[in-house]
Amino acid sequence: MSAKVTCSPIELVQGDITLLSADAIVNPSNTSLILGSGVSGAIKAHGGKTIQQEMSKIGRCAVGKAIVTSAGNLPSKYIIHTVGPRMGEGDEDKKLKHATEESLKLAEELKLSSIAFPAISTGAFGFPVKSCSIIMLTSAFDHFTSKEPRSLQQIVFCLHDSEILEEFKSTIKWLQSYCEDI
Repeated sequence: MSAKVTCSPIELVQGDITLLSADAIVNPSNTSLILGSGVSGAIKAHGGKTIQQEMSKIGRCAVGKAIVTSAGNLPSKYIIHTVGPRMGEGDEDKKLKHATEESLKLAEELKLSSIAFPAISTGAFGFPVKSCSIIMLTSAFDHFTSKEPRSLQQIVFCLHDSEILEEFKSTIKWLQSYCEDI
């Protein structure tokens, strides 16, 4: 199932992000850049050893920052690894916004045309899904409505379950109504 915002190329889908053929998929990583569970676990299982080897060479990534590796055996070209906030560490909304924006910035630097995000920090890091949907979708919308030239033509949010998908749908409907008003 997908829903598109009519004024920008943002799409919502339910499924396994590691199966998408976007130019890059985003991995919600930890600061140690160790593939663990959730999206990282799926990347580890389907992508092969090369991805973790590249991450280990880089070593660390700060919260709100992003790094890139190849996608190993996955259908995408790259994986952008970003570190979202853990609930309770403070300034979580700002950190999630930075993680999203840094991922988009890196995609632009690589001149990619498509990127796919999961719901960053909503798993083991405990970030509320509703807040995540507002921050991430607004950042995506802002990316497309800025005046700067963009290589990105599509931003996909690939959500693993129906409850998260419904929350993102609710937020994207609000964005769509806002878009129709301008």
